[in-house]
Amino acid sequence: MITLRDLTLRRGVKVVLHHASVTLNPGEKVGLVGRNGAGKSSLFSALAGRLDADAGEVEVPRHWRVGEVAQHMPESELGATDFVLEGDEPLMAARAALATAEASHDGHAMAEAHAALAQAGSFDARSRAQTLLMGLGFTADQVDVAVNRFSGGWRMRLQLARALMCPADLLLLDEPTNHLDLDALVWLEGWLQRHSATMVVISHDREFLDAVTKVTLHLEDAKLTRYGGNYTAFESMRAERMLQQQAAFDRQQDRMAQLQRFIDRFKAKASKAKQAQSRIKALARMEKLAPVLTASDFSFDFRDPASVPNPMVSLRDLHCGYGERLVVKGVQRSVLAGQRIGILGANGQGKSTLIKTLVGQIEPLGGAKVEGKGLTIGYFAQQEMDLLHDDDTPLQVMVRWARERGPDAREQELRDFLGQFRFTGDQVLQSVGTLSGGERARLVLAMIVWQRPNLLVLDEPTNHLDLQTREALSMALNGFEGSVLLVSHDRALLREVCDEFWLVAAGQLQPFDGDLDDYQRWLIDTQRALAAQRLQTSRAHAKRPDGPGAERSGTASAPIDSLSPSASLTTVHRREDRKAAAAARQERAQRTRPMKQELQRIEQRLTDIGNQRAALESRLLQDSADGRLSSRDRAEAGRTLHDLDEETTDLEMRWLELGEALQAIEAQAPSTDA
Repeated sequence: MITLRDLTLRRGVKVVLHHASVTLNPGEKVGLVGRNGAGKSSLFSALAGRLDADAGEVEVPRHWRVGEVAQHMPESELGATDFVLEGDEPLMAARAALATAEASHDGHAMAEAHAALAQAGSFDARSRAQTLLMGLGFTADQVDVAVNRFSGGWRMRLQLARALMCPADLLLLDEPTNHLDLDALVWLEGWLQRHSATMVVISHDREFLDAVTKVTLHLEDAKLTRYGGNYTAFESMRAERMLQQQAAFDRQQDRMAQLQRFIDRFKAKASKAKQAQSRIKALARMEKLAPVLTASDFSFDFRDPASVPNPMVSLRDLHCGYGERLVVKGVQRSVLAGQRIGILGANGQGKSTLIKTLVGQIEPLGGAKVEGKGLTIGYFAQQEMDLLHDDDTPLQVMVRWARERGPDAREQELRDFLGQFRFTGDQVLQSVGTLSGGERARLVLAMIVWQRPNLLVLDEPTNHLDLQTREALSMALNGFEGSVLLVSHDRALLREVCDEFWLVAAGQLQPFDGDLDDYQRWLIDTQRALAAQRLQTSRAHAKRPDGPGAERSGTASAPIDSLSPSASLTTVHRREDRKAAAAARQERAQRTRPMKQELQRIEQRLTDIGNQRAALESRLLQDSADGRLSSRDRAEAGRTLHDLDEETTDLEMRWLELGEALQAIEAQAPSTDA
């Protein structure tokens, strides 16, 4: 088992773990959760033996083999399969021992090496490595391609496959889903569920954690707390614990106040002095409970668009691709006002190509893209984060963005706006190059929100966001009055935001009549059918007299046109339900829009009143100091301040009424259109 005993860890001057004690039993699958920067990666380093404890102990059995995903980008001329095979340390050691024995002509050593190879599963190691690769999305014709020929995201998949190839006793996985599409994610969940090793996983994907883990470690304020259950169970138990802690704190505060009142009342009376002294000692001995303090939740809203064209954009026989390479053909779809569309499909099928064509980053190869009048697209993609200049500051980025895209604004207004995205104080002057991935993602979100788009196109927006920020994004998207196109492997976000789904597969875009559970079942059916197809082709190929290579091109790209969603789904279509949900949301938007507009006017007027009051009080103070303030001026200023106070009270009462009315309308929303 793994034991942390009174463990303290520091990173620089920051204490990330303080006197933590916890035990993990063999075979347990553990989710390690906490806000970005809480110290999760530091704890991983301690478990892997890379970081020494500042106090206490980390006990991992000495004979345990630790497997983890290397975070550096691999550079190698090795083929993908050979690269993954190198992750199997016992196999590599046995191969090296055999080579040494053969070089020295040591028959006894050769026999031992062959025994070690058999124990390491050498006979099927290559097929196991290729199974990992294909499960993570590589095709049959990619399994022997050189590592250096893959892009960054695919190389990180290779690192994941290499880690999974290791016969580990302890498997440490830090955000293993970041570079995976939904297809590979579903496969990985099944693989990890069957794995027998003790496993610790850092992830901000709540459905992945629910599917894979049975224990949750929560790291917060340098404290480590163990909960028996997956992420959903942890949330429930933590909420209950916080309620109990708050109740205990409130009871203690009442008792302390009672003791203090007795002391204050009787400590000066000789007849009560002894009792007062005992109360003072009791108060001093009382172990002070801390109030339940949680970091402030992050939330933001997308601004109401200036206009909402309908349709937003129409795609007429659109062909998407690069140069002469056609990726998606014959797209006949329209994005209507208020639609929430999730785009599904495996990596390499053309989701990003379609998105880039829609937002204008690449030109169509054919057909037409017709934009509605006043269309404003807010586009989020990982490459957009990469376009941020490291030497800029968040404030400089926003100043330039506001000047180029509008609306222009004063520096203080932009500082206040950045504060809504957790860039406060001197953080707005911190260089972008020093920001974490999550902070850079929040900055790009801020840029999009400032733009006031009416169509949001989001390509994997959650890769660097923690769970709290993901939930804030989900709430903001549900309150957005425009349309949304979303590509994401975060199933919780897709479920909460999208009313309908489009599927990109076999070079085509078509509606998917089902929900995410249906899609996962379709994926499994498709994978089984393809595996059966490959097996059948392989057997037929083995019987051919003309030898290897005769049918390789057909094997590498088995057709999936016959495995359409409509053919493999048996569930009742839910399109009408989603249309009804979208219509209900539109109706609510029409009811709430005047209220929201009035709220904005009230908030602006309250800001103006505050500025007016501050200016008047400053002038009064200056005139009084200079001796220029007459009694008449003072009386006039008093009446003005009184009028401002009354107007403020009336506005605040109206603000509360509108807020409660909006909450009541939103509370009536059925769960199906969340």
